[in-house]
Amino acid sequence: MADEKILTYKGHPLMRMDNLIYYGSMADSHIVMLQILETKKVGDLDVATKVSVQLQLTDPAAKSRDRIVKKSEKDGLYTALDFGCVWLERALAGK
Repeated sequence: MADEKILTYKGHPLMRMDNLIYYGSMADSHIVMLQILETKKVGDLDVATKVSVQLQLTDPAAKSRDRIVKKSEKDGLYTALDFGCVWLERALAGK
């Protein structure tokens, strides 16, 4: 585990599992979940064209549907991650 590097974006960790990307730390009060809904081929790569963004509470006592604070759909992974970053920063700052 000491040799394993964790990818971060603007100071928060990014973890990927299939078409889900989790942004933030479970130790914090909120995280962002990005779900890739559609992709298109660009050369040899699959590029995300439609992404669902959800700001969620990390409280394990809350029901799964009550954990979602905000949600939206964006065109492209960068746009979705940028929105998620702003939502996460505001939520962690208590705004």
